[in-house]
Amino acid sequence: MSKKLFVGNISFKATEDALREAFSRFGEVESVKLITDAQTGQPKGFGFVEMATEEDAQRAVASLNGTPFMDRTLTVSEARPQQPREKRGFGGGGYGGGYGGGGGRGPGRGRR
Repeated sequence: MSKKLFVGNISFKATEDALREAFSRFGEVESVKLITDAQTGQPKGFGFVEMATEEDAQRAVASLNGTPFMDRTLTVSEARPQQPREKRGFGGGGYGGGYGGGGGRGPGRGRR
């Protein structure tokens, strides 16, 4: 059964192929995903590597966590399950209302 690993502090110059090569020394790599910003496409400095077996994943964590990779020290650990995220976008608040939103009665602005 495959095991997903979180990889942090990845160089912004790193590619998925370079990461795959580094992890493949410790077993079969099933997938590599570098996370990028949705609007700019720029790397965020972290990603996920899925190893083919639990044993491969444990070897990779033990061998790569805290080691230099492209001038950065990697953080490698077992990935936690993704938590549900609040949907972003239009509607649902975030604009107007509240104090300081213009024209509202914030603290000290009410009638006396």
